Amino acid sequence: MTPAQSPILTVTLNPALDLSVDASRVVPNEKLRVVQPVIEPGGGGINVSRAIRLLGGASQAMAAVAGLTGARLKQLLQAEGVTLVTHRAEGDTRQNLTVTDQANGAQYRFTMPGPAWPAGQTKAMEQAIAAQVQRDGLVVLSGSQPPGVPATFPADLAATVAGAGARLIVDTSGPALAGLLQAPASPPPFILRLDEAEARAVGDAPLAPPASADLAADLVARGVAEGVLVACGAAGSVLAMQGQRLHCAPPQVRVRSKVGAGDSFTAGFTLALARDEPLAAALQLATAAAAAAVMTSATELCRAEDVTALLPDCRVSAL
Repeated sequence: MTPAQSPILTVTLNPALDLSVDASRVVPNEKLRVVQPVIEPGGGGINVSRAIRLLGGASQAMAAVAGLTGARLKQLLQAEGVTLVTHRAEGDTRQNLTVTDQANGAQYRFTMPGPAWPAGQTKAMEQAIAAQVQRDGLVVLSGSQPPGVPATFPADLAATVAGAGARLIVDTSGPALAGLLQAPASPPPFILRLDEAEARAVGDAPLAPPASADLAADLVARGVAEGVLVACGAAGSVLAMQGQRLHCAPPQVRVRSKVGAGDSFTAGFTLALARDEPLAAALQLATAAAAAAVMTSATELCRAEDVTALLPDCRVSAL
């Protein structure tokens, strides 16, 4: 029996077609012949919805799509069984490229900026999102913002989502993240997630779990979000919220590709909350999903059987 869950809406402003290939070696000034090309739908929120489905949950993905690439993305998501609500965008949905060097395992990731949004499109997207938000649901804003979208978008969306009686989870980057950190929204998002690089930039140093928990708690105290998640790489992740400071250490696994680990983490955390599980259980499932994702190749997300196997070895403790 599928566990009951609250509605989940994921939002992707800058979706992509992700192309992954392997090369026998990656060197300059030579024609490189690649093998094993894989094309998958991508973009933060879309990947979160894909991972939620893999974990046995349900969500509705909303994305701004455009052109022939956008049409291809819709076809791929339909084939996977992901429910997609589209918002028409200008130009053509971007493509990203990941190249793995088979000689040494190095991975090269080329991320495109996406089509620029004209004036007025952001407001139209906000209205479209508002029409989809369900009371007592969860909304996940994940991924980068395309050129032309104001840095205030996450703050504006936080107000819209709260006004509809739902909770917002934000996992973004660049100016949008900087805007939230510098001028906290009122009301704030429910959860803000920082990856390891973003946490280092904010904390100005590599952060082990205790220091990451301090950073997360400080951001909560400043009103940046009700709860803050910080990724600590191989040391796992921490969560500061409601007077709690939790750390979940992942099991040791063979790392094949780190692409998709963050989105798998966000999917696991969101799904656990939607099932009304406690914060510790949400952090544990998220950590298992991220660990499972790095075990897969290229841009593949977590596998449910791997998550189930890894879950007991994801240890949650208070800091």
